[in-house]
Amino acid sequence: MTINIEHLAIWTENLEKVKDFYIKYFDMQCSEKYYNPTKQFTSYFLSFKNSNVRIELMHRPGILQHIGEKGITNGLAHFTISVGSKEAVDILTVRLGTDNGIIQSEPRTTADDYYESVVLDLKAT
Repeated sequence: MTINIEHLAIWTENLEKVKDFYIKYFDMQCSEKYYNPTKQFTSYFLSFKNSNVRIELMHRPGILQHIGEKGITNGLAHFTISVGSKEAVDILTVRLGTDNGIIQSEPRTTADDYYESVVLDLKAT
């Protein structure tokens, strides 16, 4: 038996904007938009070119708004996308900053020896 993560699902108020973020900065491929008129549910599946793990972005009216700072409340705190090297982390972080992305933590080596920056997938409005 093989056990792994197949996909992560994320509710979002702005399906198109979040989809465009992942495509632009992580070169992800996107499925056709799914729409269920009975539930007023729409979603996309995003996939990485060399991985079977996908991200499902979902929207439906009536989903409760998240209160509090992203990553600092109960629930999913974060997930990590590897970009391949320290240099790639630096380059992507500069690109996101130039595009007015929200960078919560500049590139650094963590106590558990990860080289990372922390960015949000949607600019707060």
